Amino acid sequence: MAEVRDIVEVAEPELFEDVFPYELPPRIVFDGVVVEEIDGQRVEFDPQSLLERDIRITDTTFRDGQQARPPYTVAEIRHIYEQLVRISGPNGVIRQTEFFLYSDKDRQAAEACLDVGATFPQVTGWVRADQGDISLAKKMGLAESGILSSCSDYHIFYKLRSDRRKILDHYLACVKTALDAGIRPRCHLEDITRADIDGFVVPFVQQLMRLSEDVPEDMKVKVRLCDTLGFGLSYPGAALPRSIPKLIHRMTHDAGVPSDRLEWHGHNDFHKVHINAATAWLYGCDAVNCTLFGIGERTGNPPLEGSLFEYIAIKGGLCGIQTQALTELAQWYECEIGTKLPDNYPFVGRHFNTTRAGIHADGLHRDERIYNIFDTEKLLNRACGVAITDKAGADGVMLWVNKFLGLEGKARLSKIKLVKLCRYVADEYAGGRTTAISEEEMIVQLKLHLPQIYEQHVKPMLEGHS
Repeated sequence: MAEVRDIVEVAEPELFEDVFPYELPPRIVFDGVVVEEIDGQRVEFDPQSLLERDIRITDTTFRDGQQARPPYTVAEIRHIYEQLVRISGPNGVIRQTEFFLYSDKDRQAAEACLDVGATFPQVTGWVRADQGDISLAKKMGLAESGILSSCSDYHIFYKLRSDRRKILDHYLACVKTALDAGIRPRCHLEDITRADIDGFVVPFVQQLMRLSEDVPEDMKVKVRLCDTLGFGLSYPGAALPRSIPKLIHRMTHDAGVPSDRLEWHGHNDFHKVHINAATAWLYGCDAVNCTLFGIGERTGNPPLEGSLFEYIAIKGGLCGIQTQALTELAQWYECEIGTKLPDNYPFVGRHFNTTRAGIHADGLHRDERIYNIFDTEKLLNRACGVAITDKAGADGVMLWVNKFLGLEGKARLSKIKLVKLCRYVADEYAGGRTTAISEEEMIVQLKLHLPQIYEQHVKPMLEGHS
């Protein structure tokens, strides 16, 4: 047993503000080289390289995202795209977005976004490994398109009714067609976490890298690793084909894919979608493919807003990202499209930073850093708040009233001044109430029990909103 240590007494609190700078999300800080054994070899890498690498986000809201909901209109797609341009900022953190190209509406949507004239996100296509499909991208004048390249034997033998050699030759022929047409191919290795990595994937990708040797830099083939059923694992020591660290290592070392031409696309079937995407970044995959609010086929894709905050946490700054626009886009999404996000959905849910616990409300009253993840008012235009329930207690009522009235410092009302309001809340739940008390109900009680406060603060507020 190690020597029993005594606590270290301090004169001032240790708040670790270099890691938890309240005006930004908590920084992701690494303190050394990571050493892992991969294929019997000792592999070292420095996570600090994330600071120098051009890691980025790509978007599939208009492709995979539309496979999980009623289709957007062309006008809605253009509005969302314009907001993605704004969120991404001048550095193009959201580097690309992709579109189906099959129907007239698909092509109209892509054209509407091209007409915006933004550099980022770049509008790209998505097609099957089919010569005719590739011509669609050519007609649209797109510089890049994804090409579906299913790589597990589940797909090769059972879906495509073929064998490995025929499929390899077919994929390579399609890639050559795209290159000849002046379209940069991005091969989507569907179902890679159930594929024979050494028997098919690595040889296939090596051939793709050979095709890239004699083409300009902006035409070299990209590779997207598609965890189609969410089987990927971030754990050190996990085996192929599910190991994300080993998949990335195979691609960058054995298959020769540079990190800046490697991309991760995941699904959330096992609740691992965000951490798997972040793990791909960590181990040498520069791009992660996301959807707005994580909406995608079946269980969804990496949530774009989650990857944005992960990016900020890694880089230690906003890097031009307009985080406030996420709140506006979420509100527009609910009001205009009519799809309600879960109230507790991180970052943009209606009550993501609302507490229902009195003890938490007391902490927020003393210093909101105690129970708020970062300055949500500054970064998301969302002040932290409290819901009035049976768990709120006097501290919750006090916090709600002062937040609602905008009172700070010595102007804040104490629990003593709010005793009648607190009694009303307690009586409601003693009488069997099970629902939260609404803002409208609390306003009625303010008028009844604190008429001077109502006349001074609430009435002008209501008149200003009318």
